[in-house]
Amino acid sequence: MPDWIITSGLTPYPEALAAMEAHVAAMIAGEAGERVWLLEHPPIYTSGTSARPEDLLDPMRFPVYPARRGGEYTYHGPGQRVAYAMLDLDRRDRDVRAHVHRLEEWVIRTLAEFGVTGERRAGRVGVWVPRPEKAPGPGGAIAEDKIAAIGVRVRRWVAFHGIAINVEPDLEHFSGIVPCGIRGHGVTSLVDLGLPVTMADLDVALRRSFEAVFPTTGTRRLPAAVS
Repeated sequence: MPDWIITSGLTPYPEALAAMEAHVAAMIAGEAGERVWLLEHPPIYTSGTSARPEDLLDPMRFPVYPARRGGEYTYHGPGQRVAYAMLDLDRRDRDVRAHVHRLEEWVIRTLAEFGVTGERRAGRVGVWVPRPEKAPGPGGAIAEDKIAAIGVRVRRWVAFHGIAINVEPDLEHFSGIVPCGIRGHGVTSLVDLGLPVTMADLDVALRRSFEAVFPTTGTRRLPAAVS
């Protein structure tokens, strides 16, 4: 299994990105193993490779960092658990879509431990929670809020970045962006759903769920071309 690291306090985003890049380079060189890193960031916005300028609604509110991962704009901040999963797809499955599906499944199983039904939505990466108690959404559909974001980058079949689950962030901070470029939906958190879950509670559930979703299947192959 990967090494698990939990960093307390707030980790500056540039620091985390540099550390993650260095570890991935070491993995590619065969000098390091897999790692799951749990942390929180100070309030920031990050832009993925598909981010559209018009989705950054308040560019002066918080620092904005290019993340070099897939996806669009995402908020990170206190009360949100970020899990950077540096995993070797050579050992697991050379299938990026399957990897994203497993990340979603990891979140869904973790939320289920607290009685929350997280769901996937076609064409919308991330995990969603139906909110029938709220006013209907577009077209009269049941309202739903996003509770977890997912962003991935793959280099020579080493996957990194990962997931962000809202435990108790300031949800108003999301108003400075169109989260993941998806309009017409809100965001929620475990505490917003009425669940007094702590970060430590979530960390235990994340580790337990990970072991069921990410089995290893072999050893790393010889270095491959950049994907």
